[in-house]
Amino acid sequence: MSHVETETADQPACWRRAAEVAAERADALPAAGERVAVVGCGTSYYMAQAYAALREESGQGETDAFAASEFPAGRAYDRVVALTRSGTTTEVLELLARPRGGTRTVAVTADPGTPVREAADELVVLDFADERSVVQTRFATSALTLFRAHLGLHTDAVVRDAETALAEPLPEGLPECTQFSFLGRGWTVGLANEAALKMKEASLSWTESYPAMEYRHGPISIATAGTATWMLGAAPEGLAEQVRATGARWVESGLDPLAELVRIQRLAIARAVARGLDPDLPRHLTRSVVLDADA
Repeated sequence: MSHVETETADQPACWRRAAEVAAERADALPAAGERVAVVGCGTSYYMAQAYAALREESGQGETDAFAASEFPAGRAYDRVVALTRSGTTTEVLELLARPRGGTRTVAVTADPGTPVREAADELVVLDFADERSVVQTRFATSALTLFRAHLGLHTDAVVRDAETALAEPLPEGLPECTQFSFLGRGWTVGLANEAALKMKEASLSWTESYPAMEYRHGPISIATAGTATWMLGAAPEGLAEQVRATGARWVESGLDPLAELVRIQRLAIARAVARGLDPDLPRHLTRSVVLDADA
């Protein structure tokens, strides 16, 4: 069994622990009313998108998400939250090192023994969700669970849905599809972006992701027999029927959207194995992107 298979299967336990950490470290996380920026790279950036939308939707305060390399200079925030599994990602460390006046910084990481410890004012450690695979699964979802719990949006039902997502067989025929479009609304747009990335990384699949209402504005033109359109969360009225009319496969479920992401992780692994790929070692990727200062 690959590392990513083991780490994917461990998510329900990690989510329970992440919810506990949210209570234990509430003082380190953004308070209601603060103006917050959340940054990350790759998967962490997409989790930042989901958290930012959730925080605003729940009335906790204005929240923006940025790729760490694209943080807007000169914009003022009460707090900057950085997601970095490894604690060594160059763009995140460079951002945290910038003078920001009175802005507090907090980093959520899996490895406290890394440079991010000195770079951030506060550290929230999810070491129980660290991973050996290059492909992120449990750290990303545990970080988002931490934030959902802090916002009062996490329940035991979410964990049970994750257990269901791990136990039920994947829909028949999905691994054979030639292209996947992942759709979301609100906070699940970030999950859709992550779903597309996961399939690309692990199985070299052709994937795209969109806000669900935007899918009608052009992207649906690629839907046909042999492709799949996968909705995370509640779909806009009429979209399922419109996609099915193209001959494409429509995929959705009643599971919590974060648990639905677990199903997609499983699909990415299954497609990788079917294609003879190592899902732990995606092509051209490493566990952390550390840039050469002289490059």
